[in-house]
Amino acid sequence: MAGDNMARLEYISYTFFTAALAGANEPAWIKDGRRQLEQLPQIFWDDGSGWPEANVWALERAASAKVDIETVKRTMKHLLRYANFLEFNRLDWRHFPMRREEQALRKFRKQLIDERQSGELQGSTTTNCMAAVIQFYRFADNKGLVGIHKPMWTDRLAAIPFFDSAGFKRTMVRLSSDLSIPNKTRVGAVLEDGLLPLRAEHMTELLRYTAEHAVEELHLMLSIGFFTGARIGTITTLTVASLNTAREDPLTPGVFLLPVGPGTGIATKFSVTGELMVPRDVLTELKRYAFSTQRLLRAAKANPDEKGLLFLTRSGGPYTVETTNRLVHEMRKRALGAGLKFVQRFRFHQTRATFGTWLMTLLLDAGGRADAIRVVRDAMLHKDEKTTLGYIHFVENTRAKAHFASEFNSAFTGLRERNWNKVDA
Repeated sequence: MAGDNMARLEYISYTFFTAALAGANEPAWIKDGRRQLEQLPQIFWDDGSGWPEANVWALERAASAKVDIETVKRTMKHLLRYANFLEFNRLDWRHFPMRREEQALRKFRKQLIDERQSGELQGSTTTNCMAAVIQFYRFADNKGLVGIHKPMWTDRLAAIPFFDSAGFKRTMVRLSSDLSIPNKTRVGAVLEDGLLPLRAEHMTELLRYTAEHAVEELHLMLSIGFFTGARIGTITTLTVASLNTAREDPLTPGVFLLPVGPGTGIATKFSVTGELMVPRDVLTELKRYAFSTQRLLRAAKANPDEKGLLFLTRSGGPYTVETTNRLVHEMRKRALGAGLKFVQRFRFHQTRATFGTWLMTLLLDAGGRADAIRVVRDAMLHKDEKTTLGYIHFVENTRAKAHFASEFNSAFTGLRERNWNKVDA
């Protein structure tokens, strides 16, 4: 495997062929009549080569009428997490030395548990991720693809009691292993997706670092995340034209409302319609970037239907969630080397948790719990108000409430004085 970078997940169209004899008894490949598979997930290593064993597993499951394609996608996203772990640690997925603690699978299990404990991953995510990886290994071992002749783990039968529709108690036996991770809820207050906000000084330090050392696109995306709470999927679908649709909030001078969701061309989770709260100076900086030479050169390489996207890669392609996460991963390694220890487990989505916490704190301190819930729900495009209530519970259970409020006021309302090329505290 090459380098310390990341694997990626791509979606392809797959057509089934079968071998047959053509004219003069020459072998040929012809379509076998089965419907073409759309959006088949496939994993590729950092060097561009595919992971054939994992990709065949995805194909076999997707071709089966018993497994829905969305289920295959979710499973492969979990396997992508494992692939990235392998790339980062330069491990082979068939690495099973005699010392159990050195085995790739067990190292990965430990990392998942650590990430659950630190709040980076929800308990359900760690459980499902490990289950998906074990499921893949069962497939690979059954096909003779692992190439080892000793048990990779210890299987056990777990008896699960339940009551049938008539009210009689029954027992279901399920095969489990000593590598499985029980779904345990993390102790302590956490926000949506189980992530915690950054402290104000850490956010400022990170933006100062990315302004000087990261690609401009990543710096701007992080800035949008920190100061609007937008998700990656929303940020990567922003368009140049959408910047001109933002109107100043008549009740909050200096803050502009930018429409997103169905009908705008900008993606939102659950297709929620709403408006991002964009500070004036963030919007000004985005407009400057939209017509910069760097972005225009990228737009010149883009497909006609993608030229209007605000953020384009060097090759003129659109940014995706995976592409952005890859940039964050590479930035995190460099930032750690520069002494920013707090980014060791940083995830892009923490920008959203940071914004939501600060906004909720500011509104609660201004009074009006009901108004705080409404404003934060609308600003963060929450489909369910229960998600918004999680921010109230977090803030009320955080001793640093006064510190958050003070720092948020400084960060949010002091943007006019901010130099976005070199972010100052």
